[in-house]
Amino acid sequence: MKVIMNKRNTQQRRHAIIALLNEQGEVSVDSLALRFETSEVTIRKDLAALEESGLLLRRYGGAITIPQEMTQVSSLRVSANKLAIAKAASKLILDHNRIIIDSGTTTAGLIKELNNKPGLVVMTNSLSLANAIHELEHEPTLLMTGGTWDPHSGSFQGQVAEQVLRSYNFDQLFIGADGVDLQRGTTTFNELTGLSKVMAEVSREVIVMLESDKLGRRIPNLELPWSQVSVLVTDDRMPKEAIESISNHGVRVILAPYSI
Repeated sequence: MKVIMNKRNTQQRRHAIIALLNEQGEVSVDSLALRFETSEVTIRKDLAALEESGLLLRRYGGAITIPQEMTQVSSLRVSANKLAIAKAASKLILDHNRIIIDSGTTTAGLIKELNNKPGLVVMTNSLSLANAIHELEHEPTLLMTGGTWDPHSGSFQGQVAEQVLRSYNFDQLFIGADGVDLQRGTTTFNELTGLSKVMAEVSREVIVMLESDKLGRRIPNLELPWSQVSVLVTDDRMPKEAIESISNHGVRVILAPYSI
């Protein structure tokens, strides 16, 4: 059945697209153009706007519903200790800075701190973080990398994301880690480390955020060598010997009070 709508009813048409998508799981541009008696160009604009709002995920020739794993990070509760680390890290952000926030539950703690930072430009590769930023009262200018969705890391990765990042220059990168190697640098379970390296390359300052219990984890994948890290923000349970070792690599260490 065709649905006739005036061009002024853009929002009504978009609500109808979401209702249809929720019912069917996927929609195509050509079928939507026929259904709403409008051009495929208009439908593509609708899908782009709905994707930007986090309501669907575009695929070639149409769109699908948001996979459940893509919203997983937003449903995770950020621990008090991670929030303390995020609060300490946020003090490094100056008004009007251009920053990257990598996906992760520790970096997610930064989001609520951004309300007090006017004029920010924020890039992220996480859809859930982008949605959280979009809900802020004083929303920064928001950029997304796009790219290939990686369910393991809960983020966009790949060459497209890397190309987008290389189109910009940033003041700061805020990134987490799965582990700390005192000799080599930060480590990760994720084998896709290319995007992390590009994020660091295009940022003037790299701030790593992690809890002290990540120290000593035996993880084979080196994410960032110490030569690329400017600041490590952790909690005050980090051993003095580890702090000294990390500092000897030229990395500034900031300690947040440990919170339960």
